[in-house]
Amino acid sequence: MELAGTEVAIVWRGRRVHAFVPQLLAERDLSLDAKTAARCGAAEVSVSMGSEALGDDDAPLARMLLRAEGIASSFIEGVTAPVADVVLAEHDGAAQTPAAWVAANLAAADEAIVHASGTAPLSVAELCRWHAALMAGSPTPAHDVGCVREEQGWIGGATPFEAHLVTPPATTLDGLLADLLAFVNRVDVDPVAAAAIAHAQFEVIHPFADGNGRIGRVLVSWLLTRQLRLRTPPPVSVRLAADVGGYTAGLTQYRFGRTNPWIAWFADAASGAGRAQQQLVGDVERVRAGWEAKLAVCGKVRGLRSDAGARLVLSLLPRHLVLTAPFVAGALGLSRQAAGVALRTLADAGVLTPCRAPHPAAARPGPGRPPQLYVSEELLGLAGSGPLRR
Repeated sequence: MELAGTEVAIVWRGRRVHAFVPQLLAERDLSLDAKTAARCGAAEVSVSMGSEALGDDDAPLARMLLRAEGIASSFIEGVTAPVADVVLAEHDGAAQTPAAWVAANLAAADEAIVHASGTAPLSVAELCRWHAALMAGSPTPAHDVGCVREEQGWIGGATPFEAHLVTPPATTLDGLLADLLAFVNRVDVDPVAAAAIAHAQFEVIHPFADGNGRIGRVLVSWLLTRQLRLRTPPPVSVRLAADVGGYTAGLTQYRFGRTNPWIAWFADAASGAGRAQQQLVGDVERVRAGWEAKLAVCGKVRGLRSDAGARLVLSLLPRHLVLTAPFVAGALGLSRQAAGVALRTLADAGVLTPCRAPHPAAARPGPGRPPQLYVSEELLGLAGSGPLRR
């Protein structure tokens, strides 16, 4: 197979090595065969139906999907953290922890979704804003954050000589990014195919010093949201993370000019993500029914009345995934003591799990001991993030 691009000689630390420069999208044959077009069409229907399944009042569920996407995207890059810690990192703003880096992935996705809901074309400046959000609090040097790289990059290995791909020289990035952005801003390309192509091209270009895989998957969310006018993007990364071998093999096929196999594989992943969206509402209702059953058993043992504070607390889920006695007291008009009793009751019933904040000082509202945090592990395991929990 011939590469869909050219190899150019570069010198890195006095030694010669070849970097790969992909063919411009404007010059590539990106037509779809009948089978691939059909799979893209099926994926578009699945993703659109999944988005519509989440109504205007389902913002918390949309956030759960976005969190699952961020966790999976980070997982692909080897950045892992328990999902409960990610939620807590979002809650208390902790930095310099794996959970905080995963939470930053959500911040970048937030930026992309807001932009996708508008009409402004995607630009290099916007990509850099996503990158700055993603890398906030990371150990990446500040001069490499929020800007296109100025040095040679590569994928895999400690040096370009051991890498499985030496990415384009920095001098070629302006032209490659201009071509990519011209493509993603088009409206005459099948949306699912466009997302697959744009993602693969971005990964080959590798325009940043770090975080390219995660930004490339944020680009998928942006493109699908923009082109299909989705309420929330599907958690495609959850499906990619479930078959990392197939994912990387597909990207390699793309680099060798075999676009249809890659697009078809990606379309199937998008279809699965759309189905996960459609299933989420029903999954949450089943979890709610399970809570009621657990409380009923607990009530028989402890004599809880039907209007007990524990049942009132359930009304806060899943709108608020992290609960504390001070928050519950304010939200429900209870005393802090009553709120604490309600939370402990739910923990005893197996509905909530007490958690320790990764950085207690960040969760402390003032002098004194920080409040105990409670989460629902059942909720956190929905939307496809369950298999990635640790």
